Amino acid sequence: MVLPPYVYKGDWRETRAHFDAVIGATPLPCMLYNNPIAYGTDVHPEQMVDLAVSLPNFVAVKESSADVRRVTSLRALLGDRLDILVGVDDLVLEAVQAGAVGWIAGLADALPVESVRLFDLAREGRIAEARALYDWFLPLLRLDTVPKFVQLIKLVQQETGLGSETVRPPRMPLASPEREAVLELVRYALARRPPLG
Repeated sequence: MVLPPYVYKGDWRETRAHFDAVIGATPLPCMLYNNPIAYGTDVHPEQMVDLAVSLPNFVAVKESSADVRRVTSLRALLGDRLDILVGVDDLVLEAVQAGAVGWIAGLADALPVESVRLFDLAREGRIAEARALYDWFLPLLRLDTVPKFVQLIKLVQQETGLGSETVRPPRMPLASPEREAVLELVRYALARRPPLG
């Protein structure tokens, strides 16, 4: 996965040179991580066409702009040339319906069964079943869309028995009252966890 330069936010000429240098330096298949919310650099669909034409090992994009129309635009411009993966947890159902073929999910670390089931239902077009699971899951999925997403996901992992809330600096574990509010939300959701049989 190739991130944009995130210390200096250049224009397209500079950003393109960065992607050319990184992706061009390896024969490995590369996925571009487009997360303008976090990194301040937005690679538009037309710019991805530019990269796809010149970089044969640019094979996928983790689209995290939070604009589901990007999936539609990329499909219209590039067809199947790039695999499009949704990178925003609380847009997975919409993005799959728009043509995303994968999901790089944060909450899958804490709730893997529910995450896989949701993605499979969406991919199979079983929208009513997907919607029921999605409606339950959304408050938790939204924990992956804020700056402290690592601390939040790790706290959910701790609550599900799949990890701990320990984080590495410069991050610090959540403190009161924020921690208690998140625990209340997580415990409320987990108490209503739908059976997946």
